[in-house]
Amino acid sequence: MLPVIEQLLVLQDRDRRRLRLEAELADIPLQQRRLLDKAAQMAADADALKQQTRHLESERKELELEVASKQDFIRKCEASQSQTKSNEEYRRYAHQVETTRTEISALEDNQLLLMERTEAAARELVRAQKVAADEKAVVDRHLADLTARSANLEREFNEVSDQRDQLADAVEPSVLARYDRLLTSRGDNIVVGVAGATCGGCHMKLPQQVFLVAKAQKEIATCPMCFRILYYTRDMEA
Repeated sequence: MLPVIEQLLVLQDRDRRRLRLEAELADIPLQQRRLLDKAAQMAADADALKQQTRHLESERKELELEVASKQDFIRKCEASQSQTKSNEEYRRYAHQVETTRTEISALEDNQLLLMERTEAAARELVRAQKVAADEKAVVDRHLADLTARSANLEREFNEVSDQRDQLADAVEPSVLARYDRLLTSRGDNIVVGVAGATCGGCHMKLPQQVFLVAKAQKEIATCPMCFRILYYTRDMEA
């Protein structure tokens, strides 16, 4: 194998590691955002239940005030009824008292329903708050793990990048320029084998002359279809 091919294979290995690390580093902020969004959603759900519980409690208190007001109205009617000397007024007060008591009965039924709904909402709120607190604890742990992982990946990325720079400096400039162009256009699969006289990159059958040049290992051979750099070893015999 040509020495320059050996250099490029090692360089390609570092580039693959570097690009993988770069992708993992780029994904960490996305993972962090997903975790934070999930915790925030659960907190928002708990807060919505809290607001609902408060609203139900407020409605119940309003009903209590309305019942108290009607009971006060009944007492006034009964006081006036006891003092009137007119049968017509007496009957009118009696009718008002009866109607108001019917209204109070309906209000008290609504109070019971609201009380049940309030108690159910309060139980659901306690459950939601516990779930939100548990999720926040989990999120905090994962965020700490991601922060530590990010630091480790950053350190490894810098080490691999330094190695890559040193390896690149040892490659002949024109060959390195060709390699770098392929790295940009073809990704990290640049220097490929020719097993079965087929390009290991685009998997197209190579012209016989190109295959023989790659097999001879005396000069750099390039796939005429995808322009990747080719190499050959004896274990690639068809």
